[in-house]
Amino acid sequence: MVRKTSAIASATLALALMAGVTGATAQDASKTEPKTFTIGAHMPLTGSLARSGQAFNEGMQVAVKLCNAAAPKYQVKIDLIDDESTPAKAVSAVEKLASDGSVAIIGGYGSNIIGPASDASDKLGKVYITAGAVSDELTKRGLKTFFRINNNAGYQRGIATLIGDLKPEKVSIIASTKEAPALLAEGLEKDLAAKGIKVTVHKFDPAITDFKPIINKIKLQDKPDIIIMSAYENDYVGIIRAAKVLKPNVKLLVGTWSLATPKMYTEFPDLMNNVVGTSFLPFPVEVKSAEGKTFADTYKQMYNKDIEYLSTLSFVETMVLCDALFRAADNGTLEKGGLADEMRKTDRDSLLGRIQFDATGDNPNFSLSMGQHRNGKIILVSPKSAANGEIVYPGVPW
Repeated sequence: MVRKTSAIASATLALALMAGVTGATAQDASKTEPKTFTIGAHMPLTGSLARSGQAFNEGMQVAVKLCNAAAPKYQVKIDLIDDESTPAKAVSAVEKLASDGSVAIIGGYGSNIIGPASDASDKLGKVYITAGAVSDELTKRGLKTFFRINNNAGYQRGIATLIGDLKPEKVSIIASTKEAPALLAEGLEKDLAAKGIKVTVHKFDPAITDFKPIINKIKLQDKPDIIIMSAYENDYVGIIRAAKVLKPNVKLLVGTWSLATPKMYTEFPDLMNNVVGTSFLPFPVEVKSAEGKTFADTYKQMYNKDIEYLSTLSFVETMVLCDALFRAADNGTLEKGGLADEMRKTDRDSLLGRIQFDATGDNPNFSLSMGQHRNGKIILVSPKSAANGEIVYPGVPW
């Protein structure tokens, strides 16, 4: 059971199921017991971002299981705190995890939450890795302990490539004023304007739930070919629902993170068909690498469903952290700040492509595809090099 901010729960599921991983063997009683390291994690398991936090947690647990099965000398366990989708509770979680002996912290979701949480982690000298915060501001702080595998530039590039290929005359961007969505919208506005596309941006307070006034303005004044949503899951639902009622004469709805996922279609099948969002893999899942296949098979065993976008992000960040942790332990530098040094030496392939970290802790290789919901499937439609199907354009959910 995961208890809220004041308490921690160990990831017993990953440990209890360890024996089910292909290639795992029982420890010989005559051998030295493996050394166990605790990794702290805070995730939004309740609150407005709970859907994302649950997917992140699942990917993390699978990674821990595979790391433990592959490393007879070392084992890792997770201490997990529900940050309830709030910055203050994320900071408290980091402080609690560090005081209880976590060697590193895996962060949750949302740049406004990751920012203060990673600041707290840096002050405590703990490596902090995230796959849930893309704001450019996070890597401008000069923190030596902050790392992330994805960034705003990768999302911006993916969306701009799709829109550029479609060659619309006009685009409307509906953007949350939260840090990451606002920065993404700003970057997209510049990119698309440079391509000769007329762009109108509509900002909204994250507290609003009625998007009909914005959609009506877009319908009557902007008259765009495409609507881009720079926002989060609950916002997408409200925006698309309003658009389905008012039916603006647009050709496509495009969103960003956490949109092109099986979970969104399962929960909102009447809203998602033909909607496009950022993605790494099609659905049904197609993976080619040995690590990817093991991840997909183990995830299916543990959760009785296929891997998806957010669980893949979390799996990769956890595997990267475990690799660096075990290297630092081998080198005898873990107690001397060596984990951050080993993180900066990272250079490995993954389901997201090549992972490295620059001087700011960012992954300069991050890139992604765009996936379109298609009657319960997700078809990769951009870039052309990664596509496994043609985009439906025009294509809207009504």
